[in-house]
This record gives sequence, C-alpha cells and structure tokens, in this order.
Amino acid sequence: MSTSSPTPVIAPATGRLGVLTVGLGAVASTLIAGVELSKRGQGKPIGALTQMGTIRLGKRTDNRNPLIKDFVPLAALDDIVWGAWDVYPDDAYVSASRAGVLEQGKHIEAISDALREVRPMQAAFERKYARNLDGEHIKPTTSKRAMLNAIREDINRFREEKQVDRVVMIWCASTEIFIEPGPAHMSLEAFEAAIDANDETVSPAQLYAYAALLEKVPFANGAPNLAVDAPVLRQFATEHGVAISGKDFKTGQTLMKTVLAPMLKARELGLSGWYSTNILGNRDGEVLDAPENFKTKEESKLGVLEDILKPSQFPDLYGDIFHKVSINYYPPRGDNKEG
Repeated sequence: MSTSSPTPVIAPATGRLGVLTVGLGAVASTLIAGVELSKRGQGKPIGALTQMGTIRLGKRTDNRNPLIKDFVPLAALDDIVWGAWDVYPDDAYVSASRAGVLEQGKHIEAISDALREVRPMQAAFERKYARNLDGEHIKPTTSKRAMLNAIREDINRFREEKQVDRVVMIWCASTEIFIEPGPAHMSLEAFEAAIDANDETVSPAQLYAYAALLEKVPFANGAPNLAVDAPVLRQFATEHGVAISGKDFKTGQTLMKTVLAPMLKARELGLSGWYSTNILGNRDGEVLDAPENFKTKEESKLGVLEDILKPSQFPDLYGDIFHKVSINYYPPRGDNKEG
C-alpha cells in the first residue's frame, strides 16, 4: 500500500479570488493600492513578477517570451477581492495615508473608494508576542482554541459575503517574538493539545496558518517568525495538498545579501565581516525595537549568509566572518526604510 501524500489538486484560476491579509499596515495597504491602481489602468504592476515578467519558451533564438500571466493559468487582477485582519480599526485608505508610501493625490485619492471598502476584521492577537503594539481592535478572548475557531469563522464568512471561488492568506503583520520549534510542533496530537492548554509556544501566526490549512486556504508567511514552517503544519499542508510558502518578504538588507553573497561566492572572494543595518520609523520598526521581536529578525538575517557561503565547507574564505545585524527605530523616517 502506498503511503505517499496525495497529489495537490490546483483549482482552476477562474472566478473571484479572495486575498486575506493578516495585517493592514504599510505592506498590505500598498499591495492593495498597487493592484487597484493597475486594475484601473492608473499604474503599472511594478515589482510583480507574474504581471511584468516573461518566460522563455524553446531556444533563445526562437524569440518566444510570453508574459508569465499569459502563459500560466493565474487569476486576473480584476478577479481579486480583498479582506484583512488588524489590531487597529483603520480601513485601507486610512492605513495607506498614514503609511506615506504612496502619494496622497496621485495614488491614494484615485482609488479611495476601493481602499475604504477594505475594513479589517478584529485580529487574533496577544500582546506578549508583539508588546509594542497597543491596538485594541482584537478578538475578545485569550483562548487559543477560541481564536482558532474565530479565524475559521472569519474565513468562511468572507467567502460567503464576497462570493469568492478561492481564497489565499498572506501574513503581512509585524514580526512576532522568537519561538523555536519544540515538542508542541512535532505532531498534530501535540499541537492540538498545546492549543487547548494555551501553550505560549503557539503564537497567533501559527493559529492563522493552521486555520487557513484547515479551511484548505494556501498560506504565505511574510515575516520570519515561526508560522506555517512549524514541522507539524508543514506536514499537515503536505498531507492535505494545501500550498504554503514564505519566511519573510526579504525586501531590505536581506535582499541585498542574497544578491551580493552569491556573487562573492561565485568568484571565490573571501570576507572578514558584514555589517548590515536598517533605519525605519514605521510600526514594523516600533515592534522590532523590542529585543524579543528583533531576535526573530536577527536569526533570519544572520542565517542567510551561512546558507549561501557555507563557511564549514569553505573555511579559508568564510570561516571567521563577523556578521553584525542591527535595526534602528527612528520615528521621523516613517516608512522610508534606509539600509
């Protein structure tokens, strides 16, 4: 008898696609605004690989390079419907205006109607996982089982109210405190027991991920905290054929490392040290100003060089690198990250 996992069944890219974001801050509101501007022909989907990237077919000399979106069966931007959770009650219009990433007159006002329609549901949140956030738009319970059930109810209510055919979920919220996988994350039985016991190693991000998988909703994690990458959830996703991805969006200093480090390795150029820093003043920076939350980012950022350069395999080149990671919260910078 075969014990292999079932082959995932990918639903046809037809009908309305619901995109649920956990968090409706600068990241999510900018994503929503960009898509809505593109829908109206008032902006280009800059940075969207599927929309602007091409794929080569055949030989280079064949000159067959269709857009990815025209070759792969993907949802059209016009079919996307938005939903969100956040610890603050601000709609996407207010959130985008406060973030200051986009120009108010040129970008935000042009799609104000669409942005105002995206109003967040109450978040499943415990302040111990992000103590510098003080939002009160949260579910009135600290029971992890009740939170899990409430998230599942939100997903199904969103499906019904928006009449969507498929749903995906993206973690766009702040980085939680550092949690290493432990006994609670090694089996479904242990994980379920940990939820019922309100085990502190089961964070809200894990509850969102588990709720998504239970509802057969693909989940992408845009932060480095433990979520769908917990061993039990990876196994659950595999066994049930639900797509998962992500371990931080990596758009700042880590992105630069993943670009520069492979070049150094390809040329066999050694390093004595790497100093990297971010200066930012948004809510993400405020959350990361807490040492326990910064540690989550630090572990992720430190690990990327080791994965690429393999110091144990190339000790003469990378065996004694001093790698320093810092994140500085400086409110006047707002969302204008410097690195």
